[in-house]
Amino acid sequence: MIFILGTAALAVVTALACALPGVFVVLRKNSMLVDGMSHAVFPGIVVGFMLTHDLRSPWLILGAATTGLLVVIGSEWLTATRLLTGDAPQGLIFPALFAGGIILVTSRFAHVHLDVHTVLVGDLNLASFDRLLVGGVDAGPAYLYVMLAVLGVNALFLTAFLPQMKASTFDPQAAAVQGIPVRRLNLAFMFLVSVTVTAAFHAAGAILVIALVVAPAATALLLSTRLDRMILWTLTIAGTGAGTGFWLAYVTDTSTSAAMAVFYGVLFLAVLLSTRHASRRRQLR
Repeated sequence: MIFILGTAALAVVTALACALPGVFVVLRKNSMLVDGMSHAVFPGIVVGFMLTHDLRSPWLILGAATTGLLVVIGSEWLTATRLLTGDAPQGLIFPALFAGGIILVTSRFAHVHLDVHTVLVGDLNLASFDRLLVGGVDAGPAYLYVMLAVLGVNALFLTAFLPQMKASTFDPQAAAVQGIPVRRLNLAFMFLVSVTVTAAFHAAGAILVIALVVAPAATALLLSTRLDRMILWTLTIAGTGAGTGFWLAYVTDTSTSAAMAVFYGVLFLAVLLSTRHASRRRQLR
């Protein structure tokens, strides 16, 4: 596979894998929780690498995702104490975990050059250098298949539990009365989000991954009144934005994930302004 095509495919698949669970992240108003998780998985990645010495190891991804889930569990626990309100619990937990990752890197891997740019915003091109060879034939970036697996797991989970996810998202109290284990379902879903964020770390880093998760779904929410249409719009925007962002990065010689995030932001702003304008026109009539 040609390098540029493999990198473009990795960008699109990563965007789709992040955007799919992003639908319920946006609907549940957990967007900033994803930002906390994206920072919290960093020490998990460092510890996982210490044990496996393989950044593509599924054990590393699952272990780091567990670290990201600590943000959710810790935030719930601190909120339950009623001593902190709002997003203060998240603001306490994930900076501490992220700082712990920095300490681990500087103390245990001081001899390894840590590219701050890659940690913060990722590098799709760097992730694409590790190729998968099948019978001596280049099948593209090895990490492309990791992200395809994550996309497949996300799709299977949401397909299997769509009615329960829908009920617990729009009316959690009624869902609990119906016998749906709302808290366990939420933890399972957030663990899936944490796995996705961990897997996308190499491509989008600790900061820009939130754009891949939130921006397509937030834009789709402005265009949809039904959940099924929102999901379709989200995937369409995610795929189109990834392809366009990759092309912009290629033309301007800039970061691919940053170009994708900028395009998503511009598209959201354009849709927001157009929907507000259309709403005002309807009111005037």
